[in-house]
Amino acid sequence: MVAFGKKLKECQIEEWRGYYLSYKEMKKKVNRYARQLEVGDQTHHSVLKDFAKMLDLQIEKIVLFLLEHQGILAKRLSILADEHAALSEQSNGLDVSELREAYRNVGRDLLRLLFFVEINAIGVRKILKKFDKRFGYQFTKYYVKTRANHPYSQLKQVFRHVGIAAVVGSISRNIADLQDHQGSYVSIYDQPALPLKDPIVDSIQLAVDKLTSSTSFLNFLAKHAFIVTEDLPTSSEDNIDERYHFMSLLLNLASTFLYMVNTYIVVPTADDYSLSLGAPASVCGAVIGSMAVAQVFSSVFLSAWSNKSYLRPLVFSSLVLLMGNTLYALAYDLDSISALLIGRLLCGLGSARAVNRRYISDCVPSKLRMQASAGFVSASALGMACGPALACLFQTDFKLYNLTFNGSTLPGWFMALSWVFYLLWLWILFREPVIRIEEIQESPEAGQGVSISDAVEKGTTEPLLLNSSTPMQHAEDEDDELDDDGATVETQKPITSIVAAYKLLTPTVKVQLLIYFMLKYSMEILLAESSLITSHYFLWSTNNVAVFLACLGLTVLPVNIFVGSYINNMFEERQVLLVSEIIVCIGILASFHAVIPYSAPQYVGAALVTFVFAEVIEGVNLSLLSRVMSSRLSRGTYNGGLLSTEAGTIARVLADGTITLAGYFAESALLNITLLPSLLICITSIVATCCTYNTLY
Repeated sequence: MVAFGKKLKECQIEEWRGYYLSYKEMKKKVNRYARQLEVGDQTHHSVLKDFAKMLDLQIEKIVLFLLEHQGILAKRLSILADEHAALSEQSNGLDVSELREAYRNVGRDLLRLLFFVEINAIGVRKILKKFDKRFGYQFTKYYVKTRANHPYSQLKQVFRHVGIAAVVGSISRNIADLQDHQGSYVSIYDQPALPLKDPIVDSIQLAVDKLTSSTSFLNFLAKHAFIVTEDLPTSSEDNIDERYHFMSLLLNLASTFLYMVNTYIVVPTADDYSLSLGAPASVCGAVIGSMAVAQVFSSVFLSAWSNKSYLRPLVFSSLVLLMGNTLYALAYDLDSISALLIGRLLCGLGSARAVNRRYISDCVPSKLRMQASAGFVSASALGMACGPALACLFQTDFKLYNLTFNGSTLPGWFMALSWVFYLLWLWILFREPVIRIEEIQESPEAGQGVSISDAVEKGTTEPLLLNSSTPMQHAEDEDDELDDDGATVETQKPITSIVAAYKLLTPTVKVQLLIYFMLKYSMEILLAESSLITSHYFLWSTNNVAVFLACLGLTVLPVNIFVGSYINNMFEERQVLLVSEIIVCIGILASFHAVIPYSAPQYVGAALVTFVFAEVIEGVNLSLLSRVMSSRLSRGTYNGGLLSTEAGTIARVLADGTITLAGYFAESALLNITLLPSLLICITSIVATCCTYNTLY
């Protein structure tokens, strides 16, 4: 992996090179500060003051250049406006196509300017992150807070592109005005928000969207899905466009949707199915959880298989799910609880979520990756809601060719038929992308020193400052070979084993994985035992349980929209995380059956609080995890997405096992016994969050 400084240099427009953020020089300055602090030549206050002044000057250089070129573009647009007016007055004057092309040329130059702004915005974020990571400060928060809302702020020009919007509007309006078919609209301002059929305008809009807060929700969902997105912008001709195939992406999203339906469609009826086969109702925990048990292993296996192919793992997944659901449905006529459990185990072996995530990361162009990630989260949420809802439709009982079709078996038959249709769709329409193997060249300097992030990732207790015996120039030269996280080229190779991946987990990352474990455990306890609890306390029917679970599932997208669009812009993610954990803890406490009679409003209210705020935690937790996790875990088989999936899957396995074991006690004690571990794990995660709070930025 090439160092960020080198990637930044490659992305720069040659004739504007002197006006970009001097990232390399600032990085050397950060190293020099470290040396000066170590020997006592500088104080912490003087370092902060000097660095802030240096960054202010760099931003001022960028902004003055930006304003100058905005003025040039504005002048060109003013001249074209006169020509446009002349064209309107005399039809035999100027050529419409020539004038339209002139506006497009201005648009192309505007695209270069937008690219310039984006590169510098990334550079500013990177150098602030490097400074904080090197010295353990919260300087970024201070710097942005003091500059962003100041009346003379120059930072707004970089991050909010103040002034560029007017240029964008002028170009878009005039190109639209010069189109042949304008319809009955007076101007573009009273037309519906339809895309203009001009590639330059479309490209400008895409570039602007990357610089505005309009993509914040999609970015939030991308992190929620733990799908890797590139930090540096790419040209309009994305170098992986030939790997992208819309129908293949749609098939991956359909796989995600169907798998989530498959997971939750049996939840309302699993206890009745277990009873009909002569097993205790609490065995429903094992029935539901057996799918997660198999998923622990299949996620690694299918993720590794996707190194060579995407189609084959998806075909294998669909075939195994077809067999698993068929066996699940046949268990009733076979009168075998073993067949029921084996069927669910096979369904778990067919979990292709790791493949679906990886396809989006590897094969979808960066300009579409956020939308694809949002689609992944939406498909998962929709499947979670549709599964229990579909169970409501299967409340019937009849026989056909000695096969029983009732509320317990129909979910299996329905899913088996769904996977048959999906297999046909997959085989006909999926296009296998070209699998590329990146060859990472070892740097000759690799291994000559231990980088800052290396020391952190390996959990060493050595000081973060460079050794005083190392010459200054050597430290600066060595840093030039580091990437944006401070890791050498050698240390950027993808992880090849789960053990190596675990060694890269810092205490902060481990806490975030614990939080992910906690929320999945709490949610699984809530969902998997819902039919048992509601039938015991409130005598709810299967339909009542299904509607309740479907309503919970339908809260996922609205909650993510609200958090991604509003809450995330008002509070720090670590603040949202800690408060949400505390509220989840309160929700779990409110779910306990104490002395007073247990009521449906108490159960539903507590369940809603627990589920909704667990969803809030999931989005924020994965967003933080994507930032604090080593960059080596961003690709390959053993990536961060796989680790988080494994943590969540293990949590589900243990939660379902807890329900089954608790069933050996009195049914009236089931609720409190299963909630107690959730409460203890939640309290532990809150304490761990407080201990690592200052590292979450």
